[in-house]
Amino acid sequence: MAGGSRPGGASRLSPLSPHLQRSPARRRREPRPGPSSPFTMLPCGPALTFVRCLVRKKNVGSESLEDSKLCRCLSTVDLIALGVGSTLGAGVYVLAGEVAKSDSGPSIVVSFLIAALASVMAGLCYAEFGARVPKTGSAYLYTYVTVGELWAFITGWNLILSYIIGTSSVARAWSGTFDELLGKQIGHFFRTYFKMNYSGLAEYPDFFAVFLILLLSGLLSFGVKESAWVNKIFTAINILVLLFVMISGFVKGDADNWKISEEYLINLTAITENFSPYENVTSIYGSGGFMPYGFTGTLAGAATCFYAFVGFDCIATTGEEVKNPQKAIPIGIVVSLLVCFMAYFGVSAALTLMMPYYILDEKSPLPVAFAYVGWGPAKYVVAVGSLCALSTSLLGSMFPLPRILFAMARDGLLFSFLAKVSKRQAPVSATLTAGVISAVMAFLFDLKALVDMMSIGTLLAYSLVATCVLILRYQPSLTYEQPKYSPEKAALAASERESAVSESQINMIQENHFSLQTLINPSSLPTEQTATTVNFLVGLLAFLVCGLSVLTTYGTHFIANLEPWSIGLLAALVVSFILTLLLIQRQPQNQQKVAFMVPLLPFLPSFSILVNIYLMVQLSRDTWIRFSFWMALGFFIYFAYGIRHSIEGHRSDGDEDSCSENSGLQEKNPVEEVDEPENTNESDQFLAHERTSEC
Repeated sequence: MAGGSRPGGASRLSPLSPHLQRSPARRRREPRPGPSSPFTMLPCGPALTFVRCLVRKKNVGSESLEDSKLCRCLSTVDLIALGVGSTLGAGVYVLAGEVAKSDSGPSIVVSFLIAALASVMAGLCYAEFGARVPKTGSAYLYTYVTVGELWAFITGWNLILSYIIGTSSVARAWSGTFDELLGKQIGHFFRTYFKMNYSGLAEYPDFFAVFLILLLSGLLSFGVKESAWVNKIFTAINILVLLFVMISGFVKGDADNWKISEEYLINLTAITENFSPYENVTSIYGSGGFMPYGFTGTLAGAATCFYAFVGFDCIATTGEEVKNPQKAIPIGIVVSLLVCFMAYFGVSAALTLMMPYYILDEKSPLPVAFAYVGWGPAKYVVAVGSLCALSTSLLGSMFPLPRILFAMARDGLLFSFLAKVSKRQAPVSATLTAGVISAVMAFLFDLKALVDMMSIGTLLAYSLVATCVLILRYQPSLTYEQPKYSPEKAALAASERESAVSESQINMIQENHFSLQTLINPSSLPTEQTATTVNFLVGLLAFLVCGLSVLTTYGTHFIANLEPWSIGLLAALVVSFILTLLLIQRQPQNQQKVAFMVPLLPFLPSFSILVNIYLMVQLSRDTWIRFSFWMALGFFIYFAYGIRHSIEGHRSDGDEDSCSENSGLQEKNPVEEVDEPENTNESDQFLAHERTSEC
């Protein structure tokens, strides 16, 4: 594998934000200020420099997107297996029973459909960025190249927390499930000899979970190809067990379990609660039928089921380890979400057909359901599937964590030793560090109180990736892949650039002053002014979404009582949200095409932001307090180390004008631009070979 930049590499970049590489038109519009320019009087004080450090964006224009220190050996099937294994964890064996009994009833299949649609909105945003920026880093990298360094660090730091807690909690769940199969002998032994009586710590140290995490850390350190094979085996077993559950459910199921009458439930309530036959009894099991708790219960179930689809984002961290990432990553994300939805849908339908929803067991619904229909021994098949699902979920949590650490360390925002790779081209230092931290967490701490903190990092990442897609698609200048060089094509391209420059200059003259007319009827092509307008509108959209989420979460009592101020505020927020969306939709989009693009812009990313922020507001106050302590530690590391060691900061220091908005970007000579395609062609064959090379 080759690393570093090559001649002509910049011309082969996927379309990114305008910060990554300036088009010729933009370079000609933005001459560097000379000694007599009024821009030389701009003060460059410490405060201004500090702010620019926080908003500087990652510039990948100096390196080829195909270059990687990691081993490109994963196929599209590997990515699908990784996404399915990470997403389709042990929750499929537990969550369906819990949600069906308390929230949705048989309509849990609709709850999973709604949750899947909400997850697909986030997944499509990840898929577009996976096609545009096929580099390691996932949401951290996407935020870095679009929004800026501070938000990128916040995203990466929260993803680290999510993956650490996820790895530790899944390891403890694996240990607990295995202990159940052995009759709880392991837990009894450790409670007797190693009991810990301290607040916040686990009941006993989980040596088995530590062993499991360190074992998988060693596997991941050995190589990604071997890890992918192990993941595919466990995922295949899990899928086979789920197919057995679905077929069994439809064979032994009874459609009458979806049509239970309310009268029957009232009589059942009177018997179970020992009510007098003369009392006016209300069913505690809902009104029966397909939606016993109404559509509100189905929506409440969908909010819980949304978290069942978390995990597909690990695919986005494989950008430097997969062949042909621009196509493989979008396909992997979309297909894995589709497979997971079909599995959740089928298992929940089979479960509610086999057994009435109101007597489902919340902790182990499938074994109890099989016993209910007379297939008791099937519980052992379910146990094997559950362990395989936990294994793939654990691998899915451990796989992206070192890659986030590696990407942040390579950019200088975390400690440099985390960016070291092994001879087998695996991020060994980051993998072992992540494994040790996760093992300590699983060994000592009670993770039940910390699990909700996982949601903050994941939902924040989903929101920022959707925001970045909105911002990026309305930028005026995205780079494009250079065609094969010839004098005729070079002359034609030069004339096209001249016409683009002229049209862009005319648009700038016409839109020199902001007005309502330019907002409603902007130019046909994106300009700096339309891009700035979209940036402002996206910020306003996020503010309105936060207001809507807070009002509908904490003001439902006032809205239900038809308080005038609450109804007026709700109407104002909804109308403002719709108007902002329509104004964004009026702005011109960049027409540059990539392998995958989010459809229905700006509506789909905007609703994804709405769903994610609403779910974040639902989290408890204690969760946000714990989250603030984690962020305080992160800000200390960033301002003490990351901001001074940032690679982008060092690039900016080499610029002649440190106050220039384009710090870190180098102007190219027009002659060099014409000669560049020749150098590009010389490396084309090597780049194509590198994308499909194996270690």
